[in-house]
Amino acid sequence: MSTSNENLNSTSKVAIIPLLAALVALVGLGDSIYLTVEHYKNEIPPCSIVQGCELVLTSPYAEVYGVPLSLLGALAYFIAFALALLTAFGNRSLWKIYGIQVILMSLFTAWLTYLQAYVIGAFCQFCLLSAATTFTLLLLFIVSKLFRTK
Repeated sequence: MSTSNENLNSTSKVAIIPLLAALVALVGLGDSIYLTVEHYKNEIPPCSIVQGCELVLTSPYAEVYGVPLSLLGALAYFIAFALALLTAFGNRSLWKIYGIQVILMSLFTAWLTYLQAYVIGAFCQFCLLSAATTFTLLLLFIVSKLFRTK
């Protein structure tokens, strides 16, 4: 294989991880928007996988100064989505900012998961989906650093 073909193939492989990250971020964005809408409708989404959504979503930890954490999550996921998508289509310098974003999101998510487990004593399936999404975004960033071509 020629050098130009190898460079083309390695560039394609690098771009796929940010594209996957953008798709994963959309899952988190959808989850967060759903929870935000339910919050403003003053409804608790039904918990069919685990019990405790009502305890978690009505706890004092579910809002910051009257703003639901789900709205802040939607903003964070949108930023991660935008950074990943822009990276996938060529702006590689934004991937470092994406990395910082998902590291911060993961730290906050770890704290929220701790709150569910040890302070509130209940789990919300939508919050757990958000946590899984965030940690997947972090994993994609780590994998991209392990297999970088430069």
